[in-house]
Amino acid sequence: MKQPRGANDVYRLPPPIFDARCKACWFTVGLLVLVVASFWSLDLQWAQFFSAEAAASMGRFVGEFFPPDTSPAFLHKVAVAAWETLAMSAVGTLLAAIAGLALALPAARLHTGDAARARAPTSLLLNALRSVPELVWAALLLISAGLGPLAGTLALALHTTGVLGRLFAEAVENAPPGPAEALRAQGVGHGRVFLYATLPQVLPQLMSYTLYRWENNIRAAAVLGVVGAGGLGQLLAFHMGLFHMPKTATVLGAMLLLVAIVDAASLGARRWMTR
Repeated sequence: MKQPRGANDVYRLPPPIFDARCKACWFTVGLLVLVVASFWSLDLQWAQFFSAEAAASMGRFVGEFFPPDTSPAFLHKVAVAAWETLAMSAVGTLLAAIAGLALALPAARLHTGDAARARAPTSLLLNALRSVPELVWAALLLISAGLGPLAGTLALALHTTGVLGRLFAEAVENAPPGPAEALRAQGVGHGRVFLYATLPQVLPQLMSYTLYRWENNIRAAAVLGVVGAGGLGQLLAFHMGLFHMPKTATVLGAMLLLVAIVDAASLGARRWMTR
C-alpha cells in the first residue's frame, strides 16, 4: 500500500546552502576565489585614494569646472555637436539592426531538422565584429574614411552588428516552434515561414534589443570623438586637452542631458511595445 506523502518529506525541505554535488556551488566558490586573487594581485593604493590630500586635489580639479561656459556662440556649437552625436548613434544602430538580422538567420538553427551549415562561420564573424571595441574600429576606419562622423558611424555599426546579430539569432532560435511547424507542414517555404510565423513572435524582442543598444551607442558615440570621429567627444577632447575647464563642463553637461533624454525615450518605447 502506498504511503501518504507527509508535509515534512525530504524533497520538501529547503536545499542546503552548499552541496558537494552542486555544480553551481563549486562555480560560485571558484568565482569568489578568482575575485579575491584579483584584489590580492593588483597594487590598489586604497589608503592614498581615500587620503585627505587626494580629496583636496580632486576638489580643486572639480572646482575648475565651475561656472560652465554658457555663451550663446559656444552653446550653439555644443548643440550642433550633440545633434551630430545623436545622428551617429541612430544611423549606426539602424545599419547594425539591418545587418544583424541578415546575419542572425544563417547563425541560427531555425527548426529541429535545420542543418544550419552556415551557423559556425557566421557565428565566428559575429564574434569577431563584437570582440573589437568601437574605439578600435574608429581608429582603423579613420585611415579610409578620414576624420569626421563617417568613421564613428561605421565603427558603431560594425561593433553593434556583432552584438545584435548574436542576440537576434538567440531570439529566433528560442521562438515558439508551433506556428512555424504548422506552416511548414502545409508546404510553405522557409522565407514565408520566417516572415509570417517566426518574425511576428520575436519582433518586440528584436526592437527592445535594438533600442537598448541605441542607448549604449549614444555613450559610445560621445567617446568616439576622442579619436576624431566627430560629435561631442571630439569637442570634449579638444577643450579638455587645452584645459578649457568651463567649456569642458558645458560639453559634459550636454552629454549627460543627451543620454538622459535618449534613455527616457527608449525606456518608454520598450514599455509601449511590450504591453
